Amino acid sequence: MKYTTLSSYLKEKFDCKVYKISLDCGFTCPNRDGTLGYGGCIFCSEGGSGDFAESRTLGVTEQIESGKEKVKNKIKNGKYIAYFQAFTNTYADVNTLEKIFSEAINHPDIVALSVATRPDCLEQEKVELLGRLNKIKPIFVELGLQTVNEKTAKYIRRGYTLDVYDDAVERLHEQGINVVTHIIIGLPYETKEDMLSSVKYVCKVTDGIKLQLLHILKGTDLAKDYFEHKFEVLSLEEYTDIIAECVKIIPENVVIHRLTGDGAKKDLIAPLWSADKKKVLNTINKRLSEM
Repeated sequence: MKYTTLSSYLKEKFDCKVYKISLDCGFTCPNRDGTLGYGGCIFCSEGGSGDFAESRTLGVTEQIESGKEKVKNKIKNGKYIAYFQAFTNTYADVNTLEKIFSEAINHPDIVALSVATRPDCLEQEKVELLGRLNKIKPIFVELGLQTVNEKTAKYIRRGYTLDVYDDAVERLHEQGINVVTHIIIGLPYETKEDMLSSVKYVCKVTDGIKLQLLHILKGTDLAKDYFEHKFEVLSLEEYTDIIAECVKIIPENVVIHRLTGDGAKKDLIAPLWSADKKKVLNTINKRLSEM
């Protein structure tokens, strides 16, 4: 079975090994500052899903250099993607965004930007800014849709409806921008069919997809529901089976950026098997090789 991995896509596109440097530029989120709500999505960590990002006390260039230093033994003669990961990275005025993104895109070792954000924080002037930057170096915009099930979306406090995602993807594509969509596998009360429906839906419009295991992390409202036994988490076997089914329906033109994810071990409540990322990936890859 053929599918397109991120590593093969990047190697073909940039003709060298490319490593992502995760940045935190001090943004917040409308789901945290009171605009839409407080506390963020029900599963979101205190770090705004940027738990492995560089320190927000550093400037953009300093964060990039710090990230390079950490992986210097892993990458030789390679390049880097500046990954604006923590919180909502278009939740600021256009002038602020242009200053931050331009500093990263003009760094000589950066070959592309990856901007994680919400589709409801992509006003047209921001999309056009990303379009202008995309003419300098490639821009990837990562959208945390998580599910197409509106009932689940309300439970996780996503804060926008599916049509907002559809509109944002269309406008980003008009600017020639590559869209990566995040889907969480194992959300409470969802069936395997629900998860596959989300994957099928986004693969009609997205350029890339991240499949991420649901993590229960300390300090989240999701943890409260978990401790009250309102739902169960997936086993490694169940997760592997669902991932295999997902990969079957992802077309080759959609790049698979991730088959799982890892939360900070110090904050992980469940599933504990996910802490052994090497075992998880080996299990998934073995299953895929047998298909």
